[in-house]
Amino acid sequence: QVQLVESGGGLVQAGGSLRLSCPASGSTFSEYRMGWFRQAPEKEREIVAAITWSGGSTYYADSVKGRFTISRDKAKKTVSLQMNSLKPEDTAVYYCAADRQGRGSRAIEYDYWGQGTQVTVSS
Repeated sequence: QVQLVESGGGLVQAGGSLRLSCPASGSTFSEYRMGWFRQAPEKEREIVAAITWSGGSTYYADSVKGRFTISRDKAKKTVSLQMNSLKPEDTAVYYCAADRQGRGSRAIEYDYWGQGTQVTVSS
């Protein structure tokens, strides 16, 4: 069992920054892939970024590449998402998730989910 709880969302002006954090409790294995997803109203949940727990290899969606940075702190068992140069189209509920198989790129492939945190970017 793995439990995830996101925090750090809020309201920010376009061009600003936010940092989301997701501490994990329970068992976290080195083979896991940790991901950040987002879902805007009436849109499907989409992957934003992902990182392997052991090696730290990263993936970014084209829409956030160069602006967002995913990282993990093994000692604190925490995955973070640093979001810079935010745009109004980044507005969504953001979720952290864990994939036991370590290869997931879609929401259906992830096994554990946090409750979500709202990010709102104003013009």
